[in-house]
Amino acid sequence: MNTSATQRTRAQESRAAIERLYITMRHLFIRGSYKPLGVSGSAIIKDLLILNPEIYGLMADEQKVELEGLLYVIERLPKGIEECRIITLISKEGLEESGFEAIVPPKRRRNCYRIDEEQMYIELTRGRSDIYDILTHLTFLYIESEKIKKHALDRRGNTTLSWRKLEDRVLSPETGLEEVGTEQAYVYLSTLLGRTYSETAAACRAFADSGQHFDLFHIAYWLGRLAIDEQLQQKDREIFFSSALRDRIGHHVYGDQWAHTIKSFLYDKEFLNRPLHIVSANLHSVLNSLYAAQALKSRFKGRSIEEIAEVLSDPAQGDLRLKVLEFARKNGLWEIQDTSGTNISVQIIDTARVDVDALPPQIGPDAAYIQREMPVILVMDYAFGEQAFETMDELLRPFQAGGSAHTLRVESISVMGKAGILQGNKGDIMVPTAHLFEGTADNYPLDNEFRRVDFEGEGLQVFEGPMVTVLGTSLQNKDILEYFLHSSWKAIGLEMEGAHYQKAVQAAGKIRGNISAAIRLHYAYYASDNPILTGKTLASGSLGLEGVKPTYLITLRILKRILNPSV
Repeated sequence: MNTSATQRTRAQESRAAIERLYITMRHLFIRGSYKPLGVSGSAIIKDLLILNPEIYGLMADEQKVELEGLLYVIERLPKGIEECRIITLISKEGLEESGFEAIVPPKRRRNCYRIDEEQMYIELTRGRSDIYDILTHLTFLYIESEKIKKHALDRRGNTTLSWRKLEDRVLSPETGLEEVGTEQAYVYLSTLLGRTYSETAAACRAFADSGQHFDLFHIAYWLGRLAIDEQLQQKDREIFFSSALRDRIGHHVYGDQWAHTIKSFLYDKEFLNRPLHIVSANLHSVLNSLYAAQALKSRFKGRSIEEIAEVLSDPAQGDLRLKVLEFARKNGLWEIQDTSGTNISVQIIDTARVDVDALPPQIGPDAAYIQREMPVILVMDYAFGEQAFETMDELLRPFQAGGSAHTLRVESISVMGKAGILQGNKGDIMVPTAHLFEGTADNYPLDNEFRRVDFEGEGLQVFEGPMVTVLGTSLQNKDILEYFLHSSWKAIGLEMEGAHYQKAVQAAGKIRGNISAAIRLHYAYYASDNPILTGKTLASGSLGLEGVKPTYLITLRILKRILNPSV
């Protein structure tokens, strides 16, 4: 069999595994519960191992525990979840009003509640993508826990010396630390992880240096402990879905509340009849681009917005960021904090109150247009997968007030997203011409006003072409991505929201007539990772300062199109 045929076969097997995963997950969600090591859970594990996503590295290795992937997952799950035998996925059901303290993962905004020593409740309000995401991460944890168990038990089912030494260190830290020094502990842990001493020591430091200062000894022990208890004491691990979550999913419950709050604000401010420009992006780059230079002119006079942004991105510069925010609040910016459960905060900017003479030269605003039309900018934080359809669909509906329907004057919709790139490197830019929906025949050609030339000449690689909207970043498989890259699809990257946004925009403009069918669209993405290249996946770490230049380049181009529509 030739190489191309072999690659097609592997890609087809991987796509079939993804399809089975989602069918199984939806079935279990409807059923209401399952055991991760039971028949249904084992089916998910089997398909995930066949798929072997790049982000999970050595997951398919039966001996070695994947350490980078473990840190990536642990940062997106509630602290202490490794200790919990029972996990219940819920909607917003009133626990925020209880005495339980909310646990929010550092890299994924979810309210989670530790009910007791065995149970964790995880609040999911962002649609099916949220459910698929967390079930995939949990499955990864169960796979790794079985490896630790295998190293912790001998052939007779008795615990090994390395396991007992780790247990002493974790459960009796004071005496354990006296009996087992750090160097010895690394050796014991490396045996249980199936990794070398140097790999284990480096991983322990990486976990400790993370935002939550995770303890790899503690995490590895409890992952193994629950797996051992399940085998020796029949204490099964279980995952439950609350009845409220099953009832509400897919009904836009949270998106409707979110959009109503925003449109009520626009109505009260008498902004509904003014041109509205919707921007899906982070909440700092538009704010800084419009206000930072003027707010900090005494300190950064003559400095470019990119240079100012690099300083503001330093976690230690909280005072400077607050100064910019307070200045913006006095000059046309309002914040709408989310209370609906979508976890999507919003900024409203009245450009009539922005000093156009102080804006970065790259924007080149049309002062006469701004004075005459007084456009309003609505910046919404990143949506998560399928949630993008729910929020945009609800936002574009007419607002009911005073006994009549008020249609929003939406002039443009701009999407700046983070995406995986298939041809370039972290920090490069992608300009989509269409979105292809993974796992379906759905495809959405995009009348994007941005072109490759809009971003060239800035020291970054720029790619233009179709992009794949994936069902989940944690399920990406190298063979599938190679197929999309090298086949006639010629995809340039992958992301999670594009097709969902387009469904909402096309329905509102071409079918429902809620917005103009000729609405101006601006889509551009910057590369957060390259999932095809080993060591360049999301698990390898964030962009850091590398992300400042592409983020602000795209932001400035969006603002230029909004504030000077003649370009």
